[in-house]
Amino acid sequence: MTTPFLAFTRDVAPSMVDCELTHLARTPIDVTRARIQHAGYERLLATLGCTVRRIAPAPAFPDSVFIEDTAVVFDEVAVVTRPGADSRRGEVMAVEAALAEVRPVVRITAPATLDGGDVLVVGRRVFIGQTARTNAEGIAQLGALLAPHGYMVEGVTVTGCLHLKTAATAVDDATVLCNPDWVDPAAFTPLRTIAVHPDEPMGANVLRIGNQLLYDEAYPRTRARLEDHGYTPHLVDASELAKAEGAVTCCSLILRTLAPPIGR
Repeated sequence: MTTPFLAFTRDVAPSMVDCELTHLARTPIDVTRARIQHAGYERLLATLGCTVRRIAPAPAFPDSVFIEDTAVVFDEVAVVTRPGADSRRGEVMAVEAALAEVRPVVRITAPATLDGGDVLVVGRRVFIGQTARTNAEGIAQLGALLAPHGYMVEGVTVTGCLHLKTAATAVDDATVLCNPDWVDPAAFTPLRTIAVHPDEPMGANVLRIGNQLLYDEAYPRTRARLEDHGYTPHLVDASELAKAEGAVTCCSLILRTLAPPIGR
C-alpha cells in the first residue's frame, strides 16, 4: 500500500563525534545510543504515514545523518543545496541521485551556499534564514528556482542559533512555533506564532508530517503550550543527536508521495 509520504533518512556515521559545531560546546556523543534513537525516529516516521528510504550511509561525513541540509523538496521540484560548511558538500551526491528518482532536480551553485535547515516552507511562502550557513546568493538562487512554481521567497534574520529551523518551524499552514529571542515573530505575519517556553530555547523545532507533529520529548513545557493550542505531538528521544546541533527536522527529508503521470 502506498503511504502519503516518503521520508529519506541516513544512518548515524561513526565519525559523528567530529561533527561541526557552531553554537554548542562539544560534549561526548554516544554513537550507539544515537543510532538507537535514530532507529526509533524512523519507526515513528513509519507510524505517521511515511515510507522510510535510507540513503547509503556516509561514514566519512560526521554530519551526514542530518540529511535535511542537503536538499529542499517541493511537489514540483527537488532543490539540491550547496551546504555552507565545506565538510558537508560531499554528502550531496548520493542524496541527489535518490531524489532524482521521485522529482525533477535543480541545484544551488557556487558562490551560493544554502542549508536546508535554513528553509521553512509554510504553504506557498518560503522563509530562508540569513545565517553563517546560507548566504544572500543562496537565497537569491532559491528564489529564482522556485519563482516558476509560484512560491514567494523571503529572507529572515536569525541570531543566536545555527539555522532558521532551530528558531522556528511550521505547526500547520497558519501557525509557526518560534523562539522570539532568535527570530522576530513579525517576520511571519500574518501567521499565528506560538512562543517556546523561555526555559526551553531549543524547543522550536517540530517536524510536521501532514496534520501530525513529531517532537523531541526534551521540551515538556513547550509541548504543553502546543497542547494548549490543540496540538498533540508524537514524541521521540533525540538527546544524543541534539549534542551535534541536530533536531527532529534535521534527520529526514519529507516529501509527499505523488501519483505518477498518466502514461507512465
